[in-house]
Amino acid sequence: MIDGGNSRYTDDQLHAAALAEHGIGYVDVGVSGGVWGLENGYALMAGGDAAHVEALLPVFDALRPEGPREESFVHAGEVGAGHYAKMVHNGIEYGVMQAYAEGYELLEAKDIVTNVPGTLRAWSRGTVIRSWLLDLLVKALDEDPALAAIDDWVDDSGEGRWTVDEAIENAVPLPVITAALFARFASRQPDSPALKAVAALRQQFGGHAVKPAGS
Repeated sequence: MIDGGNSRYTDDQLHAAALAEHGIGYVDVGVSGGVWGLENGYALMAGGDAAHVEALLPVFDALRPEGPREESFVHAGEVGAGHYAKMVHNGIEYGVMQAYAEGYELLEAKDIVTNVPGTLRAWSRGTVIRSWLLDLLVKALDEDPALAAIDDWVDDSGEGRWTVDEAIENAVPLPVITAALFARFASRQPDSPALKAVAALRQQFGGHAVKPAGS
């Protein structure tokens, strides 16, 4: 059995043990490529017994992009390793997207750059920050230059939270990924209770001006 969903790696050992009682093998596979994977192929991260993974290679080769296998497929380790690798992949994705988004906002905030979409497009070839995510941001701005058709609410699939949980568990500092996750939480607040408290404190100790609610 192959679990190709965004499952939590700690569930994989339980599923593998339950299936093993019935003589069924289990391989967990982290899958990356989004909706474009159907056309371009999927990057795959497998966890499980080496013999099981080997037997499934024809399936994985049919799903991944053309080219050397090691550039789009890895047997990451034992059961759970595939989903753990995908979890970290998604955490990194949070951080990279947040960096592009913040750069976009800063370009828009300063009137010295009059062609923001063109600037981002110019970064898409030859620069050290080029990536498929940058290409997708350029595409989004082509379709909606002001991003006016979408709200600033950003959901999360849960994998960013799991990545931060693992960082705490293993005492590994992840300031960028953690900040990107918290930025998504902030996007869902019509009003920020925390920032209201900060404004109130500044008024209390320094007499600093505050804005009335709704202004």
